[in-house]
Amino acid sequence: MAFIKSFPLFSFLLLALAFSLSHAARFDVTNKCTYTLWAAAVPGGGKQLNSDETWSFDVAAGTTGARIWARTNCNFDGSGRGHCETGDCGGLLECQAYGSAPDTLAEFGLNQYNNMDFFDISLVDGFNVPMEFSPTSNGCTRGIRCTADIIGQCPDQLKTQGGCNNPCTVFKTDEYCCNSGSCGPTDYSKFFKDRCPDAYSYPKDDATSTFTCPGGTNYRVVFCP
Repeated sequence: MAFIKSFPLFSFLLLALAFSLSHAARFDVTNKCTYTLWAAAVPGGGKQLNSDETWSFDVAAGTTGARIWARTNCNFDGSGRGHCETGDCGGLLECQAYGSAPDTLAEFGLNQYNNMDFFDISLVDGFNVPMEFSPTSNGCTRGIRCTADIIGQCPDQLKTQGGCNNPCTVFKTDEYCCNSGSCGPTDYSKFFKDRCPDAYSYPKDDATSTFTCPGGTNYRVVFCP
């Protein structure tokens, strides 16, 4: 009798899982750089990617605040603990939290307002690796890229090992961090915007930096496209 009573709940859980998986978005993350990277995703974890390798995973419908990024010059032991020069996420190979600046970010929320996906490339945490973020299904074709030589041209005040910092990381002032929610573009944010017009250059850079696709779209992220 216990089995009979629990069966409907078990069936419901299976149906809920099947529904969630059927509406999940597939993300293909590819390293086209000539060097090894350690891809990171929240949700998703992390994986070492040698040149030309791809890591694929699904993200559930309704996910918000998600990020994908590359980590550089990492060293992990057999238990998956170590450190990365850029993008480190608490010393873990399989990230459970966001990475440390500087890191070029692919950000997204799935099945949001009007069942649309919202996605962007953000330089609000600075820049470490060139990136392309593009839809691959559902008739959605507008991809975005940030491939400029930002590290080579980085202003002296923002230069750091392995990347180019955003000014908020360096100066920690409201002007650059938008803590009050009323900030505008600065000379430093314009440096990023001039080189990557589709990317977020400061926290309030929404109008020209957020893109949409219908819910259920699949995506690819390419490092060094």
